[in-house]
Amino acid sequence: MRFQETTFRPLFGRILSVVIGVLGVASIVVTFFEADLGLTLRTASVVGLVVVLTFAGFWFPGVAVREEAVEVRNVFTTSVVPWGAIRRIDTKWALALTTDRGTVNAWASPAPGRYATLSMTKGDVRRAADSGRAAEGSIRPGDSPTTESGAVALVIRTHWEQLRDDDLLDPPNAGTGPTRRVHVITVVATLVLLVATVLSFTL
Repeated sequence: MRFQETTFRPLFGRILSVVIGVLGVASIVVTFFEADLGLTLRTASVVGLVVVLTFAGFWFPGVAVREEAVEVRNVFTTSVVPWGAIRRIDTKWALALTTDRGTVNAWASPAPGRYATLSMTKGDVRRAADSGRAAEGSIRPGDSPTTESGAVALVIRTHWEQLRDDDLLDPPNAGTGPTRRVHVITVVATLVLLVATVLSFTL
């Protein structure tokens, strides 16, 4: 059966981004009609910076589990991690993929708080992948399939374990690792709006 590609993006982050975006546009429009040009420009630069950072931090980040690699989109960079390069999958603080050339952490898949342990069930433990279990068979709260980090970790671990069992992973210390690209538009927009905000309050 063909591998089923999956993308994980937190719903809360997308809702928050839309709310901030709508409020931002509304505030600029109101200021434009009720204030002078100077205040409008200051408002636009500040609000624009907040909206850009909100979308960068909460709308765009996600984890795409693809047939050839795992793509982790964070705030300012996207990392593509080949399956064969993955050595360890962790969820202590957030979903983390360890390779011979470093670790890629997923901004969009943070581990739950310590109180999440109280809501874990035996079913959560049974559903967890073998590579996510401790020696005694327990799992971390971040590995529970009902959490953001655990849901994506389960999909990644399941496929990774299949590749491992079929001896399709790269040998240890092969030197392979993730490729990373910078979100140039996001970085430039952030810097421009940051400079505009500073200048609007100093000139």
